[in-house]
Amino acid sequence: MASNFDLYVERHHTDSDKWHKYEDKEIIPLWVADSDFKSPIAVIDALQKRVAHGVFGYGYPSPELVEVFIQRMRQRYQWDVKPEWLVFLPGLVCGLNLCVRALTTPEQGTIAPHPIYPPFMKAARFANRNQVSAPVKLQNKRWVLDLEATENQLSGSEKLLMLCNPQNPGGTVYRRHELAAQLDFAQRHNLIVCSDEIHCDLLLDEGLEHIPFASLSEDAAQRSVTLMSPSKTFNIAGLGASIAVIPNAALRHRFTEARAGIVPSVDILAYVAATAAYKDGDEWLAEQLTYLRGNRDLVMERINAIPGLKLMPVEATYLAWIDASGLAVTNPHAFFEQAGVGLSPGSDFGNPNFVRLNFGCQRALLDQALTRMANAVATLPALA
Repeated sequence: MASNFDLYVERHHTDSDKWHKYEDKEIIPLWVADSDFKSPIAVIDALQKRVAHGVFGYGYPSPELVEVFIQRMRQRYQWDVKPEWLVFLPGLVCGLNLCVRALTTPEQGTIAPHPIYPPFMKAARFANRNQVSAPVKLQNKRWVLDLEATENQLSGSEKLLMLCNPQNPGGTVYRRHELAAQLDFAQRHNLIVCSDEIHCDLLLDEGLEHIPFASLSEDAAQRSVTLMSPSKTFNIAGLGASIAVIPNAALRHRFTEARAGIVPSVDILAYVAATAAYKDGDEWLAEQLTYLRGNRDLVMERINAIPGLKLMPVEATYLAWIDASGLAVTNPHAFFEQAGVGLSPGSDFGNPNFVRLNFGCQRALLDQALTRMANAVATLPALA
C-alpha cells in the first residue's frame, strides 16, 4: 500500500523536541532534521510486536541486523563490510565525539568543513582539541570542500579529518573524483578520516550515487571510521540506532575503549526498528524520495523567487541551505521566526547570513511556511 506523505500527523503537545520549541506559538517548525512523516509500517509493526513481548532487558545487535546491514552495503555501494568492523552506537553524534577523543591526543588537531553540522565543531570544543575550518565553497552551484585553502591553514599537528557526505547543510553528494581528492589530502597529511554518511539514503537527484569514503581503496578503509544510521532515512532518530564501520582493528580498539563506561549500549527497540527499516523499508523509502523531490522543487522555486534569498540545488537530504545575505536584516533567523517560520540559524553552522530549512514535512505545511517567508520579505525595503 502506498504511503500518504500528505497526511498531517499532530505533534503538538507530544514529546517532540521539534514541535515543543514553539509550543503554543504561531510558528511553523522547520528546523531540526526530524521529518514529520510516519515511519514505515514495517517498523511500526515490528516495534508493536516487540512491545507486546513485555520484557525489555539489555539487548545486543542480532545476527539478522548485522546481515541486513552488510547486504545493504554490498548491494547499494559494492562495499564488502565484515561483521567485526561494526560498532553499534545509540546515535551518530556520540560517534563524532568518540572519534575526536579516541583518535587524537590533546596536542593533535582536527579538520572539519565550514559551514557544517554543529556537532562537528562542538566535538572538538568539548574535547579541547584545536580545529581547522576547511572552507566549503560554491563551485558550479554545488557546495564543495576547498582543500587548497585548507592546506594553507595546517600547522602539521592535525590528525583527524572530519567529512560529511552527503554534506549537511549544503546537500552536496560528493563525486568519486572529489572523494579521491579528499583521500589524497588525508594521505599527504597522514590523517585519520571520520566520515559522517547519515544522509546517504536520501539522494534526491536521480542518477547520483553515494560512495562511502572507506570503499575508495584499502588505504581509505584502513584510515577511516564511517558513521551511518537508519535514523534520518526512516524517521526513527529518537530511538537512537547508529553504526560505526571501522575496518582497522587498532582504530576500532581505541574507539571502543573510549566509549567504555560512558556511551551506553543501543536500546533493544532501536535494534528492532533498525532491522525492520533496513529489511523491509525500501519501498517506503522510494515513495518518500519521490515526495521529497516534489518538496525540494517547490522550495527551490519559491525561495529563489523571493528577492534577497538564494538557494543552490539540493542534491540530497531534506535540508535547504538558504543564503539570506541579500535581505535588509541583521538576523535572518530572528526575522523569519517573527514571521512565523522557525528555521535553523546559520550561525549554528558557521555562517549567520544563512538559514537552514527542513522540508521533510507535509507539502501543505511547507507551502504555508514559504508563503509566510515571502510575505515577510515583501515588507522589507529593497537593498540598493
